[in-house]
Order: sequence, then structure tokens, then C-alpha cells
Amino acid sequence: MVVCGDDGLAHRLAAELRGVHGEQVTLVVPPNERMARPPVVGRARAASAALLDRVVSAAVGLGGGNGGNGTTGSGGNGGNAHRADGERVLEAFELTEAVLAEAGVERAAALALVHDDDETNIRAALTARRLNPRLRLVLRLYNRRLGQHIEELLDQAAALASGTAAADGAEASTTVLSDADTAAPALAAAAVAGTTKVVQTESLLLRAVERVPSGDGRTAAGGLCTLALLSAPGTDPAGADGPDGGREQEPVLLPDDEEVRQAGGRPAVVLEQVSSFGGPEAAAARRGMGVVPPLASLFSRRLRWSLAGLVGCVVALAVALWVVTGIHPLRAFYLTLLDLFAIDDPALGAPLGRQILQLLSGLVGLLLLPVLLAAVLEALGTFRTASALRKPPRGLGGHVVLLGLGKIGTRVLTRLRELHIPVVCVESDPEARGLATARRLRVPVVLGDVTQEGVLEAAKIHRAHALLSVTSADTTNLEAVLYARSVRPDLRVVLRLYDDDFATAVYRTLRAAHPQASTRSRSVSHLAAPAFAGAMLGRQVLGSIPVERRVLLIAAVEVAGHPELEGRSMAEAFRAGAFRALALEGRADVPGDYVLRKGDRVVVAATRRGLAELG
Repeated sequence: MVVCGDDGLAHRLAAELRGVHGEQVTLVVPPNERMARPPVVGRARAASAALLDRVVSAAVGLGGGNGGNGTTGSGGNGGNAHRADGERVLEAFELTEAVLAEAGVERAAALALVHDDDETNIRAALTARRLNPRLRLVLRLYNRRLGQHIEELLDQAAALASGTAAADGAEASTTVLSDADTAAPALAAAAVAGTTKVVQTESLLLRAVERVPSGDGRTAAGGLCTLALLSAPGTDPAGADGPDGGREQEPVLLPDDEEVRQAGGRPAVVLEQVSSFGGPEAAAARRGMGVVPPLASLFSRRLRWSLAGLVGCVVALAVALWVVTGIHPLRAFYLTLLDLFAIDDPALGAPLGRQILQLLSGLVGLLLLPVLLAAVLEALGTFRTASALRKPPRGLGGHVVLLGLGKIGTRVLTRLRELHIPVVCVESDPEARGLATARRLRVPVVLGDVTQEGVLEAAKIHRAHALLSVTSADTTNLEAVLYARSVRPDLRVVLRLYDDDFATAVYRTLRAAHPQASTRSRSVSHLAAPAFAGAMLGRQVLGSIPVERRVLLIAAVEVAGHPELEGRSMAEAFRAGAFRALALEGRADVPGDYVLRKGDRVVVAATRRGLAELG
């Protein structure tokens, strides 16, 4: 396996392939002055993290003559290579043909191009496909429409290459993924419901929820099945020593029935619903969202109440005229409107009640004139400023404050609006890529540095439902969360943190300081790496369900050739701690006694190692 990248996703993906799936990995990164600091993958995989640390330390030491078997190309076309404990690191400024050849692309089974720049990945993919038509390619692209065309182009190029691939029976494939698209559903779900996890495929919608223990101390499981047992209340999910000096309970993924029965007092993640998802119709509705502004957005709330009050006055005057004069109700309304618009029909010689009502109708008509003028001006102003950023309206509450409108924040914003969740965005860069999306979706935006006083107040943080901080700086996210908690101690917060050790310390401290509030920390590369690794291994990872700082993968697996699945019922296709069959792809109503057979494609929940065992 060859992994090429310039940020934390490349390091995390290499550790995933090496430590979990046992693959031989060549990691191609920029030279040390441009290299991102690799993340600590997690305490549960300390060996892989230690290996990665040694690899990076060796890479940093290159260039001084101690590179071992390193080679250097001319004109920046080559790279420095080093091997440490079975993992090879190659340093190169650009992914040229010489660098890819030196990385072993011609002999590799799969290549992942996870640079942050789409153009770099596309150029390298075209070169790699020419070097090895049988190569399985995995590209990280932010532009989804361009990704579809590139995927078709590369697959067609592989099919029309030399006849070697067809003769060997190898099947080349290209998979285009986006770390932003992979992580956005989990981030949005954590902000909206705090405990809810949702995985959406093309035809299925899987919904998991955290269930707290019941009053008698037993786990309130319920649902279709139990996917995970969380840390016991008052414990630290990172596995640190507890206040009583003992080892804390860690989360358990895919427990069996006996473990669930014995887990008294521990909350659980339960699969609550598997339903069909109307893909084309829902997608069309999402595409049309925000194109035509709703009628209510043309007029302010105060103006709408004024119009309603005037309509009520007109109705009351017409009813009074009908009662006083005894004329037909329709004629009463007609005369009231004549009086309202000052059309000359004086009530000379009419009864006193009729004359008084005519004067009152004229007075209401005078009040109607400024209201109509205000309505016209507001409507014109709304259309004139349709392309401008909106400000948070007065009285807004129960919304989600989203910090950061980069590529991650933009995807999260789109996801929240698909769920019809009110959002207020905060962005410091007036040229951020997500501002156009916020303008199209008519989402209020506050421009300013979130670390400055008054910015979060302008976003109505004191009346918000949750704060979702997804900027690219860990310290900025932490500072925003701490300030928001000083304003609202019970505020639900979700922050994006890159480093696992730092995230664990922050999570533990925030939970200890605010035990009644919901706190979640998420890493985009941590959520996205399993999907990229699965694509490199030829598996379709549909999504992930975060369980504290661990991840449960949702993948589609062909039943044929898997003795753990073929010939077994849906209920029997289960191995504790490894995998569990949830549904058939495209079918939500599959009974537990349905026997899996060749040709079926089953949706499973699996741990990283469980998915590797399914092969």
C-alpha cells in the first residue's frame, strides 16, 4: 500500500493500514520542513503509534548522511527514502512520475492520494494510472462533481489500457472520497442531539442512539441491537486511573447478550432504526432548498403581526356594521372597505351607529397606509440583499452556533440545513469558501474573530442549543468552548480536536468541570481514516458511528466467499467485538431468521479489526 499526503490524514491512514490491517505501507510525505506533525493514534493502539513516531523521527533525521538506503533524484523529481520496522517513508516535494515509481506504484496493490489540494491528487492519479493500470486508486477530493467525472475517467483509462490487466483477471477501481463528507454527519449529529449517531447511505438510513441506565441501575437497551457499551458513569473513557485508584471501564464495541446483561449502570449505544431512504426525491428536495426564499422571510415578524391586527380590525368593523344596521353581511364588508379606503360614500342621514363606524373605518385606513408602505419597502430590501450575508434575527433561540466555514464547516452547515436545524455561523475570514453556501442557504453569519469579546454574543450564544467549533486550530476551538461555557455552563459543545492526547485531556477536564453538560470532541482524520483504508482494501465503508474516542464502522460486504456470513441467518452473522449484520443493502425490513446467500450484500457494523477479518 502506498499513501501520499501532506497532513495528518496521511499519517493516520498509514497507521491504520499498518497497525490494524497488517499491510506493508510506503508513506510519501513532503520534506520535514513542510511535514505536518503526525497524530497520536490512540492508547488502544500504542504499538502502532510508537511505530509511527519512530518512522517520523527517522524521516526528520534524513539528509545528514544517515538515510540508509535513501536515494535522491535530480531536479526535485526524486525523494529521500527510509525504512523503519517494515514501514517505508519517502520524502518528496512533488508527486512526479519518478517519485511514484520509487514508491513502488508499479508493484503496489493500492494507492491513496490524500493531499489537501485537489489538483495535486488528480495529477498524481493520472500518472499512477498510466504506470499501473491494475492499481486500486483512492483519491481525496473536495469537489464532489469533479470527483465523479475523475472516477469515471480513471476507470475507463484502466479498462482501455494494455490487455495485461484483463489477462491477469485483475479489476482496477477508483474511489473518490472526501474527509469532509465522511466526518460531517457525525459532527452534525453530535451537535443536534448530542447522543445520536446517523449513517445515511444511498438507500438506507441507520439511526443509533445512546440510552442511559434506567432507575433500577439496569441498562436501558431496547432498540434493535446493542452496538456498544459506553464508559460507566463517572469514569474516564481514555482508560486513566479513577478516583478510587482502580482502572476505569473502557467502552466495549459490539458486546454479546451476556455482556449487555452484566453491564448494569452503563449507558449503551443502541441501533434504534433501520429505514429506507428516498434518495432521488430527498436529493432533489435538498438541491432545491434555498433557491426560492420562503414568503415569511420577506416580512419581519413585527410587520406580520401589524397586518394581522389590521385584518382583525376590518373583520370586527364589518361584523359591527352588520349587527348595527342589519344589512347583508357581504354588503357590510363592502361598505367597510369603501370607508377604509376613503371612497366617497358619506353616511349622511344614516343612523348614528353607522356614522361612528364609518369614522372608525377611516381611522383604520389611515393606519393601514404606513403598514402597506413598510411591507413594500421590506420586500424590496429583502430581494435587494438576497446576495448579502444575513444577520442573526432578534429573538432567535434553540439554534446551533457553527464556528468555522472552511471545507469541514461548509459540509457540516449543509448537513444541518438538510435536517432543518437553525444555524448561525461565525467566520473570521471574509473570503472563506463557506460564505457562498451560507448566502445561498440564507443562514445568518457573524464575521469576526471568535476569540474576541462580543462575537459569540452577536451569534446569540446565550440562547443557543449547541456550539459546534470546527476551525482548523485546536486552541481556537478550545478557547471558544471555554468562553461559551462561561456564558452558558450547561451548553452542549462539540469541538474538533486533532491530537488524541490533547482531546482526551480536554474531554476529561470539561466533563469534570461541567458534569451536567454534554461535551463531545471529534477528529476529522480519525473519523475519515477507516473509510479511506477500507476503500484501499476494496471494501465499501458507508460511514462510521463514533463511540467516545473510538469508531464503529458501517460497511457493505459481499456475502459470497465469507464463511462467517454465507449460509447463516441475520441473527447468527455476529461475532462479539468484531462484526454484526444489520441489514441487507437496499432492504430495511429483513427478519432475523433470513439466511444470507450468495449474491446478497449485507450492511455490517464492525470494529477496525473485525472489518479486516472479514477481508
